[in-house]
Amino acid sequence: MSRTDHDPAPVQDATTQERLPFVVRAMAVVERAGNALPHPFWLFWILALVLAVVSAVMAGAGVSVVPPGGGDRIDVQNLLSGDGLAMAVSTAITNFAEFPPMATIVVVIMGVAVAERTGFLAAAMKVGVSRVPAAWVVFAVAFVGTMSHVASAAAYIILVPLGGLAFRAVGRSPILGIVVAYTAIASGYDASPIPTPNDAIFAGITQAAARIVDEDALVSPVSNWFFNIASSVLLAAVITLVTRFVLAKRPDLDADPDADDSDLGSLTLSNRERRALRWAVLTLVVALVVLVAVVVPGSSPLRAADGSLDESPLLTGVAMIVAVLFGLTGIVYGSMTGTIEKAGDVPALMAQGIKQMAPVLVLFFAIAQFLAYFDYTHVGDVISVRAAELLQNNDVPVVVVFLLVLVLLGVVNILVTSGSAMWAIAAPVIVPLLMLLSVPPETTQALFRIADSGSTAVTPMSPYFVMALGFLQRYRKSAGIGTLASYTLPLAIAMTVAWTVLFFVWWGLGIPLGPGVSVR
Repeated sequence: MSRTDHDPAPVQDATTQERLPFVVRAMAVVERAGNALPHPFWLFWILALVLAVVSAVMAGAGVSVVPPGGGDRIDVQNLLSGDGLAMAVSTAITNFAEFPPMATIVVVIMGVAVAERTGFLAAAMKVGVSRVPAAWVVFAVAFVGTMSHVASAAAYIILVPLGGLAFRAVGRSPILGIVVAYTAIASGYDASPIPTPNDAIFAGITQAAARIVDEDALVSPVSNWFFNIASSVLLAAVITLVTRFVLAKRPDLDADPDADDSDLGSLTLSNRERRALRWAVLTLVVALVVLVAVVVPGSSPLRAADGSLDESPLLTGVAMIVAVLFGLTGIVYGSMTGTIEKAGDVPALMAQGIKQMAPVLVLFFAIAQFLAYFDYTHVGDVISVRAAELLQNNDVPVVVVFLLVLVLLGVVNILVTSGSAMWAIAAPVIVPLLMLLSVPPETTQALFRIADSGSTAVTPMSPYFVMALGFLQRYRKSAGIGTLASYTLPLAIAMTVAWTVLFFVWWGLGIPLGPGVSVR
């Protein structure tokens, strides 16, 4: 809706006035509950202590299980015993060094950092939201939002203000642009047609959890790639429809008369930047063509010994390929714009990217220890086997189990907004449980993506919620938490429902989730 198509003064109807206080109260409760939780680093050590006590009690009671289909009996081991202490001390470094996402995320970030810090990703986002007809601006901003996750947290900083500028440029409410951009990033965070650093993190955690049941389990960072591509298109379409038929009809979309967004950046690129972007994209296209040409022959060194792509060097080394592709585009762009002046600037940019990831790497240390303890105690085996037996004995349909998992993880996500932290807590139980119900770990990971994203745009526990609110207040000074939540809530609900339906259709039709990855 154009800014001239509604009354100049924001007027709230009775329904809005009744809903907004409820949203504010609900968000306040969530915020207080979330603030009571410790930092994720300490949360995992607290969970490890709880696990140690539980393992001691269960081991003392002689708790054990026999895996479905036979096999050796699995006894719970006491983490508080002498053997448990010896394990915790002797394997601490190994646990951290061999934590599956560790090396992968470092390699990916080195390449992405070059593309992001040279300005390539920001330039690509500007072009993506500015060079579309006015009728397509909502879809463009939403779709770019789902793709922007390759820039990790920088996606919020770059795209959210650009969303407001893009909408204002075509005569629509910049408030709506802020909301669309933020929600597309937050509630579509795990749906990207381009492999992202998060894909590497999630795959590593999923693989570690899957090895509780199958020690040879291998989960690739592109294991959900096909599903992610379809999800990004669907979510952009849902955002477009809800924005058009729900949000655009709200009477309170006008910006303050004195609103000034002149310091939020610009949608335009200089001639030098445009030329650099063209050459960087051309470099990417040529690199992809060369990669395809190398992979196509059945005797390709990037294929497995039997000529397939399953467990091939292409898939097991996809993190390196992604890093190289982003690194190349960033080097070309930076060399032509001057952000890279000499060869030594490239490793410096990589180091800056690693520095930005330092908090995540610190968290990885705690997560790696917790997962190792979980594996040692076999508490996860007991919970998974007993839960699977309960579900099977009561003939609970797997579809119902999927819905229960979605609801459980969705609630947890409101309080634990770190996707890697939440998945590290849930995966050791949920992945083995569903594997015992004949559900592949990659399918469980796809479920997690939906739950991890849906409520993110609504919860004030996310630091980016506060940041988006700051951008919103540039256009309306009186906006508060309830204001932003009331805008994002319809979008988040519709996106979660549509994404869930897509998953069940995908699962029902048996469509592969990614290269060589069956959904069931």
